[in-house]
Amino acid sequence: MSAMNIEKYTKNYFMPPTVDMSWALQEHPTKAPTWCSVDLRDGNQALVIPMSLDEKIEFYKMLVKVGFKEIEVGFPAASETEYAFLRTLIEKELIPDDVTIQVLTQAREHIIKKTFEALDGVNNAIVHVYNSTSVPQREQVFKKSKADIKKIAQNGALMLKDLTEQAGKNYRFEYSPESFTGTEVDYACEVCNAVLDIWQPTAQRKAIINLPSTVQMSMPHVYAAQIAYMSQNLINRDNVILSLHPHNDRGTGVADSEMGLLAGADRIEGTLFGNGERTGNADIVTIAMNMAALGVDPKLNFSNMNEIVDLYQRVTRMHVYERQPYSGSLVFAAFSGSHQDAIAKGMKWREEKKPQYWTVPYLLIDPQDIGRQYDGDVIRINSQSGKGGVAYVMEQKYGLDMPNKMREDFGYCVKNVSDHQHKELMPDEIYKIFHDTYVNIETPLRLIDFNLDKTADGMRKGHLHLAINNKEKQIPAYGNGRLDAVNNALQKELNIKYNNLVYSEHAMEIGSTSRAMAYIGITDEKDNTYWGAGMDTDIITASVLALISAINKKLNNTL
Repeated sequence: MSAMNIEKYTKNYFMPPTVDMSWALQEHPTKAPTWCSVDLRDGNQALVIPMSLDEKIEFYKMLVKVGFKEIEVGFPAASETEYAFLRTLIEKELIPDDVTIQVLTQAREHIIKKTFEALDGVNNAIVHVYNSTSVPQREQVFKKSKADIKKIAQNGALMLKDLTEQAGKNYRFEYSPESFTGTEVDYACEVCNAVLDIWQPTAQRKAIINLPSTVQMSMPHVYAAQIAYMSQNLINRDNVILSLHPHNDRGTGVADSEMGLLAGADRIEGTLFGNGERTGNADIVTIAMNMAALGVDPKLNFSNMNEIVDLYQRVTRMHVYERQPYSGSLVFAAFSGSHQDAIAKGMKWREEKKPQYWTVPYLLIDPQDIGRQYDGDVIRINSQSGKGGVAYVMEQKYGLDMPNKMREDFGYCVKNVSDHQHKELMPDEIYKIFHDTYVNIETPLRLIDFNLDKTADGMRKGHLHLAINNKEKQIPAYGNGRLDAVNNALQKELNIKYNNLVYSEHAMEIGSTSRAMAYIGITDEKDNTYWGAGMDTDIITASVLALISAINKKLNNTL
């Protein structure tokens, strides 16, 4: 039994008078909503240390670059800092013609007048007025009746209209019944319609009705049912932009937004990465990228996600959680061996088949679309990693294409190092392990030179110049090819036996100074396999070095 006093909690939201769930039959939104960033207002007021003027300007410019066409810049009548920020944007001509700034104001005359003063010189603006309508706010905070609360909204709407006409401006209007989720839905609709009746929006100058989930109180489908009712019952609906402002108290701000769009909403107010009061606002990055992953253009550009995250963290002093969808540093990372193997094979399949659609296992979207890299952000190596992931990193980063069985051997080697060091291994560390373990090993055998000429019968004959335990020696060599001749000579000289010689080679670079890599595996009488690699500008020399490296691995193991 729960230790909490569950009995003190009950349903504190309201279902609409009529419930229409037909919206739930849709699979997903088919077009992007209008996005309005409230990072500079909701987001900023939630920071432990609010942004400075310069930081807000930098953040604002980033929002414009991402593609936001509506940006709430603050509450200019609330403080001199907010007022100064708006005036700076205006006086330094930082507002593009296709961007509309939004300002927030309470439905109080002196605050609205101060807001209009701050807007002097702005061509495109949304003036956002609000008042609380919920049962708890009416009863506990304002101690006013439904009629009183409705009158506050009407007075605010009328003041906005009159002051705009007096100023000769063409500002657009937005109204929010704050704490909508705790308001009787039919009453919220009554208040919004009273506001719309005053504003009389037109097709050329639509009004915004914004329905904030100021505190989440229900499951997402209930919020969406409330939105559907509002959408179907607002007057002059064709000239109304229905907007959502979900918070995240229940952790479902994204789901509220997505379902609300299906239920008839046209617009989303939210913040990058979900920053905001308490548990935050709706995360616009996640909502937009969820659309992109379904093939719907979100009309926002997150192709430089790392830069956006870096700027956000620097100016807000907040942290983007490593597992935050799309934007976290580990959201594409695969440490598990089976996941890495599937991703590597999926990428290989994609290279070969060139399919129209992205279907790589374990990766919802192509990380490169938001500026992430496969070798640094996707395949990550630690003690849980497998041969496929290790091999993928080596091939993508350094052009090393090891034989399958050697990949397994190297994979265990890397896992052991990571396990003992209790850390993730970076690509350069993995390459160093590979090089130190397999490449051009010179103890106890070291190749000094070799000379193998072709005989009349097509065989190869010559000698090897070696250092064995630092003592130089020349030994004869004979075989049906140069590598075979070296192999025969070494087995005879060292009195060792092995079989199942596995060999592969490839060029590592293109050009006159290109290097070649050769891999050789030998299996002894006890079925133990030893791998070596040789690297040289000459492929035959690389092959000989690989064989000597493999033999050295065997000799060092039996000494």
